[in-house]
Amino acid sequence: MIADRVDILLSADAIQQRIDQLAAEIRTDYGDNPFLMVVVLKGSFIFAADLARRLPESTQIDFVQVSSYADQKSSSGVVQIRKDLDITVEGKHVLIVEDIVDTGLTLGHLRELFATRKPASLRVVALLNKPDAQAKPAEIEYVGFQIPNEFVVGYGLDYAERYRNLPFVAVLRSE
Repeated sequence: MIADRVDILLSADAIQQRIDQLAAEIRTDYGDNPFLMVVVLKGSFIFAADLARRLPESTQIDFVQVSSYADQKSSSGVVQIRKDLDITVEGKHVLIVEDIVDTGLTLGHLRELFATRKPASLRVVALLNKPDAQAKPAEIEYVGFQIPNEFVVGYGLDYAERYRNLPFVAVLRSE
């Protein structure tokens, strides 16, 4: 069996500090307008929980699950909706919460899908952005960190359902 090694890229403290900043930006931009956080499962759940605790009490939260990776380290290019929203987005301010944007395919698909549902506004917050990996530039209003085009795990991000529980983001290396 091949062992894996993780090299810390972003510390737990750095992540929490940046989430404080992102929450302040989001609160400023939305003002008193209530909004719906659409959390992209599974990878965004830890980021979304930490972010949600810093946002107004009127914030609604729902979940969508998409897949383009399976158990691979690179996207298949095919985006599948595995769980759709329970709350309607029509007329609501919507904030999509992504863990990472790499190819941009998943985010592009979600933006197109939710735009057809007539939200009042549609914005995206992503903890991580890999601009060098994008097939086309992704529209992200709030970016936590720009990172290099390497496979990362931790803080919700996984490889074959492992490493999600790490409190930091790390580059996964095969030994």
